[in-house]
Amino acid sequence: MEASLPASWTLAASSFNWTPDIIKAERTPQDIVTDIAASGVADVVEVEPGSLWRSFPAPQDLEVDAFREELKAAGGRVSILGCSLDDYTTTTERRTTGQRLEFLVPQFDAARRVGATGVRLPIGQAGPELLGLVQPLLHDLDLVLFEEIQGQQDPRNPRVQPALDHIAALDDPRIRVLVDISMLMPALPVSYLDELARGGVSPVLCSRLESEWKDPATNDAIMAALRSGTVPPRIHTLFMNLLIRFGRSDAADLKEILPLVGGFHLKFWDLDDADQRVSGPIEELGHLLAQEGFTGTLTSEWGGHEWLRDDPSEMTRRHLALAAESLA
Repeated sequence: MEASLPASWTLAASSFNWTPDIIKAERTPQDIVTDIAASGVADVVEVEPGSLWRSFPAPQDLEVDAFREELKAAGGRVSILGCSLDDYTTTTERRTTGQRLEFLVPQFDAARRVGATGVRLPIGQAGPELLGLVQPLLHDLDLVLFEEIQGQQDPRNPRVQPALDHIAALDDPRIRVLVDISMLMPALPVSYLDELARGGVSPVLCSRLESEWKDPATNDAIMAALRSGTVPPRIHTLFMNLLIRFGRSDAADLKEILPLVGGFHLKFWDLDDADQRVSGPIEELGHLLAQEGFTGTLTSEWGGHEWLRDDPSEMTRRHLALAAESLA
């Protein structure tokens, strides 16, 4: 199926999908990530250096080089390196712009050394002043900085718009947007709704979440449950996904910013697709990207391991097949 996609579209897998395996530590993170390519799941991998290299946030050359060679020998390569920007020191003092740049530089160097095409940060975290300092560095290192929007960060969101406007004004292909399609959720994952019900969330609210997710007023019901204290503590963190990680946008809402977009996270939570709640948004996105002449990466990223215990390799393999078919 992948062969029928435009040549300018690259399917990839995120090492984030293997987070439970990395936490279990039965194998080294390097072995787990290298096996993504070696086992044939995907030959292009987006990596999370914080879970990959012990020396992070200043990855050591020997550690980076060893991983690069192992991945290359397995037939793989790195697409994007997910950077971290710790804005505060251990004394809780905010880093100066210069200190923030110093925090990023070793990560950018590691991205170049490992052969990545880009690095990633959350939308707006760098800010205009730091972006101005980062720009020449990106050109020198032949890297693209992707600023990621996801969940309820709709392009019209007033907290997101200024950063998008700034990226547009820079008009620099070295600074692009990455869209996580957790923004495009016609319905909530079946497995997630089941988990909320098992965790003790009100049946009335669960029913509303199942049938009225797209209704913006559902957010009021979610907030009311939080304020009332009726969300069981054991499910509280998972419940917060409703306000942060799960969005209500449509693919058409992305049309105006597509000239700025260089990559997508094809976020999925489970593979229950009886009503196309997984494949539908991807198919709509594929139509839109074909019309707009998109060039970039489309990366399978599994968020459901937060509550599911399925095998990440099998889940990612199946999701990439479904994504390729939907995009084509």
